[in-house]
Amino acid sequence: MTDALTRHYATALADAVFAPNSGLSPADALGQLKEVASVVTASKDLERAMLSPAVTKSRKQAVIARITDDIGVHRLIRNFLLVVIAHRRIKDLSDIVKDFELIVDERTGWMPAEIASARELKPEQRKEIERALGTKLGKYIRAHYQVDPALIGGVRARIASKEYDATVRGKLESMRQRLAANA
Repeated sequence: MTDALTRHYATALADAVFAPNSGLSPADALGQLKEVASVVTASKDLERAMLSPAVTKSRKQAVIARITDDIGVHRLIRNFLLVVIAHRRIKDLSDIVKDFELIVDERTGWMPAEIASARELKPEQRKEIERALGTKLGKYIRAHYQVDPALIGGVRARIASKEYDATVRGKLESMRQRLAANA
C-alpha cells in the first residue's frame, strides 16, 4: 500500500526525469530503478543491512553508490537513491517504484490493467484484448495477466475503478440476479 510520502518521492523523481535535458527516458529510469531495487532485495543480507538502523546512512549510501556504479545507473537515479537513503525511506523503495511506474504510465498515456482469464492466453489473444480495451478507453493498456480457473471461461479486466466482465462466471451471476429479481 502506497501513501502520500511515497507518492511524493515518486513524483519528484518523475518531475526530474520528464524535465527537459534530463538525459534519461522514463522507460530507462523505471528499468534502472527496478534493477537496483531487485539487487537490494535479491540478497537478504544486503536488504537487512539497508533496513538496519545500526548501519549508518553514509555506509548505506556508499553501498548504493557502488551498486549503481557497477550496474551503470544514470546519475539521476543514483542521486535519487542517495536522497531516499538520506531521508531514511529506503524501506519504502518498492512502493516508490510502484508509484513511479504509475506516474510514468499516467504521463505517457498508458493505463495499467489487471486481466484475469480461466486459462493462459495466447499472445494474439492478449494483443486483441489490449487493443480492444485501448480503443474503448482511448489509452494504451499496460496489462498484467493472471490465470483464475474459478472464472470457468472468458476474461475479466480491471482498469482504474472499472471492471469489464466477459466471463462465464459473470454471465451466470448476471442471469441468477435477473431470475431472482423476477421471482
